[in-house]
Amino acid sequence: MLDDFIPFLAITCIFIGMPWIILHYVTKWKQQTPGLTGEDENLLDDLHMTARRLEERLQTIERIVAADNPDFRPRPTEPSSASDIDYSRRN
Repeated sequence: MLDDFIPFLAITCIFIGMPWIILHYVTKWKQQTPGLTGEDENLLDDLHMTARRLEERLQTIERIVAADNPDFRPRPTEPSSASDIDYSRRN
C-alpha cells in the first residue's frame, strides 16, 4: 500500500504542488510592484526637460568659446537632432 502511495504523492507534488506555489508567489510579487505613478512620470518629464535645457546651454557656451578661442574644439554632437525625437511617447 505504502509502495503505491509514495510515487503518487511525489508526482502530485511535482506537477500540482510546485506550479501552484510558484504561481502563487509570482502573482503576489506582481501585485506588490506598483510601477511608475503619475508623480514619478511628471518628475521624469521635468528632469528630461531640464537636461535638454542644460544641453542647449552647453552648446551655446561652446559656440561662444569657439568664437573667442580658435584652438578650442567643441565636443562632437549627436547625429540626431532634437526635432527627430518624439516626446509624446510613453513607456
